[in-house]
Amino acid sequence: MKRTMLTAALLLALSSGFSAAIAANVTMFVHHEVADYAKWRQGYDAFKAERKAMGVVRASVFQSIDNPNDVTVTHDFKTVEQAKAFASSDKLKSVMQSAGVKGTPQIWFVTRATPRRKSKK
Repeated sequence: MKRTMLTAALLLALSSGFSAAIAANVTMFVHHEVADYAKWRQGYDAFKAERKAMGVVRASVFQSIDNPNDVTVTHDFKTVEQAKAFASSDKLKSVMQSAGVKGTPQIWFVTRATPRRKSKK
């Protein structure tokens, strides 16, 4: 019984993550340097509920191998409008500033490329 419940919970968790991946059509990349990664991460993590409320369906954080204060973040959204509204949000700018982001972050938006069809010869 316990194993069945555990399996059901795992399948539900996986399907929830999978549906979020399918629903995400736009990825926003943010690259910036921070004064102190640990301080930045605290501010980033504290902003999680706000990110979700603003349309973020999935997020990832990466650090440069050579410089742990060189950070790249991805945020996935259902629409480009949500992504652009998030990027231009005064709340986001305030959190980034208080978390110690240095300079102006590089921000760009992408969508998954469709596979190129092979031509029939």
